[in-house]
Amino acid sequence: QVQLVESGGGLVQAGGSLRLSCAASGTTFAINGIGWYRQAPGKQRELVAAISRAGTTNYADSLKGRFTISRDNAENTVYLQMNSLKPEDTAVYHCNAGAFFSGTWYPSPIYWGQGTQVTVSS
Repeated sequence: QVQLVESGGGLVQAGGSLRLSCAASGTTFAINGIGWYRQAPGKQRELVAAISRAGTTNYADSLKGRFTISRDNAENTVYLQMNSLKPEDTAVYHCNAGAFFSGTWYPSPIYWGQGTQVTVSS
């Protein structure tokens, strides 16, 4: 079993920055990768970025350059640095313990965190 706990969300003005954390516990040795997703009200959940244990990354094209994913394997934590935030970045951000296969990211259907709210005011 894997447990994921997100933190770092909050209210920020447009143009500001936030760093989200996803802390994993349980059978962490079995985790191949962690992905960040977001879901805004009335919209489908979308992939923000994902990173493998070895450091392979995958970003949503629209967010490249503003968001950066990184990981601390020793701490079993993955970070999402979000810069130049916009009101349309407002959403609940969740992390997922999935896997990369041949460079393609596959989310787990069951290992999700509870999410952290990010609100960007204009």
